[in-house]
Amino acid sequence: MKILGLIPARIGSKRIYKKNIALLNDKPLISYTCFCARESKFINRLIVSTDSEEIASAAKKYGAEVPFLRPREISQENSTEFEFLVHALNWFSKYEDYEPDLIVVLYPTSPFRKPESIDRAVEEILKHPEADSLRSVRLCSEHPYKMWTIENGYLKPFIDSENPHLHTFSYQILPKVYIQNASIYITKPSTIRNKKSSIGDIVIPFVMDEIESIDINTPLDFKIAELLLKNELV
Repeated sequence: MKILGLIPARIGSKRIYKKNIALLNDKPLISYTCFCARESKFINRLIVSTDSEEIASAAKKYGAEVPFLRPREISQENSTEFEFLVHALNWFSKYEDYEPDLIVVLYPTSPFRKPESIDRAVEEILKHPEADSLRSVRLCSEHPYKMWTIENGYLKPFIDSENPHLHTFSYQILPKVYIQNASIYITKPSTIRNKKSSIGDIVIPFVMDEIESIDINTPLDFKIAELLLKNELV
């Protein structure tokens, strides 16, 4: 099978300057994902979709291809996952006559995922030919039944329920809720082309632990990742 690893890495980042190539333990953040993908037994091609020559240079150094630069108009803060996937598929179709069977999207902000997890995720979606995609998730530590909005100066439950006291229940008796963790997303070209979506209708879960689910978005996240590496906890 042709299984494409795709690392999306735009240069713009407001909270951490040039986040995707910021040094984490003296290595660019993107290098951790490149190393991980190269160790997967299933991924047989690895590319980085970026709008930056600087990121492209770092990606190539750590074993990824950068066959194109992503257009700036789909590399903005509000650009979508679907846009860069369509761009990559169209580029490969036009210039290489290449169509992968699966696309494994690996965000560079998750430096602690393991190659074995990528492989288990691929095996999982291969067991489910009916699935449009797979999404990695973790158990949610903050339950939506305990969330509120503020309207006219008063708290209002974020989720409407017939039971007005759900927010007082202990976590143990509330239903388990999962949140996607930006670590391993797998989709099919047919899902993108036919359903105009990177997710589709039938999505299978891939549950990961808290360490592998760490997603670096803020300076505090970066400090936590540095401490974990320094204390050899990952």
